[in-house]
This record gives sequence, structure tokens and C-alpha cells, in this order.
Amino acid sequence: MISHTPDRFLRLPEVLKRTSLSRATLYRKIAAGTFPPQIKISERRCGWRESHVTAWYNSPISFTVADLPNDAP
Repeated sequence: MISHTPDRFLRLPEVLKRTSLSRATLYRKIAAGTFPPQIKISERRCGWRESHVTAWYNSPISFTVADLPNDAP
């Protein structure tokens, strides 16, 4: 039986730690479409899907937002 692990949301400090990017570089990459955009979780919180950050991590040089799965908002 295959178990599907639900996708987690990562907050900014965890994304910065995993990617080794600075905050400014992360937001520049989001604006350029070369890093997955954050998703609004609630009125005052946002985060990144762990699977999207992993997709970027696997191919950081050639990644574009178009590489994300179709379930991306």
C-alpha cells in the first residue's frame, strides 16, 4: 500500500535555511519567476509548499514557475 504524505507549508526562516539564499535574493527570484511564489495560508500568514521548494532545489539554475505542477495556485 502506497502512503501519500501531505505537502507541508514552510515558513520564511525554513525556506531561507534550506535554500541558503538571503531574504532579498529570495524575493528577487520570486519577482523574476525563478522561485516558487509564497501561498497565503491565512489572513496574516504565508508559506511555501515543501514540494515546490524541493522542485527548485533539485534544479535551481533552470527552474521557472512554469515547472511547478498544475495544482499550483
